[in-house]
Amino acid sequence: MSVELNHTIVHSHDNRESAEFLAHILGLEVGAEWGPFVPVGTSNGVTLDFATIPAESIVMQHYAFLVSDEEFDAAFDRIRQAGITYYADPHGRQPGEINHHHGGRGLYFMDPAGHGMEIITTPYTFPDNSAKVGRPTEA
Repeated sequence: MSVELNHTIVHSHDNRESAEFLAHILGLEVGAEWGPFVPVGTSNGVTLDFATIPAESIVMQHYAFLVSDEEFDAAFDRIRQAGITYYADPHGRQPGEINHHHGGRGLYFMDPAGHGMEIITTPYTFPDNSAKVGRPTEA
């Protein structure tokens, strides 16, 4: 059996608000609430289960999403229309810009709980070009 990420829990101030925020930006659907979770599923079968926890317990995490050029354009439009600050870099030193790393496009933005979100159109490659981050390597 191959190992695949199935789901992860994303801590938030308000599980519904954070799930709806990400789903809106990425053009995804919010699933039915299940126990303490509000799920958002991705096309590769991974579910982000948003859970409300006390604000002082939230530790910033980073979530990167590989999207097509068309999906990037749509998400970028929604980010700009919502007035969300975006950056070309993960440290927030290049506001209002996108990057063109690895021959694609990418940007970073924050979600309502303070998590760093990233959208990229091309997976990252390691310096020796032996593997790509974001898509499985082919045998």
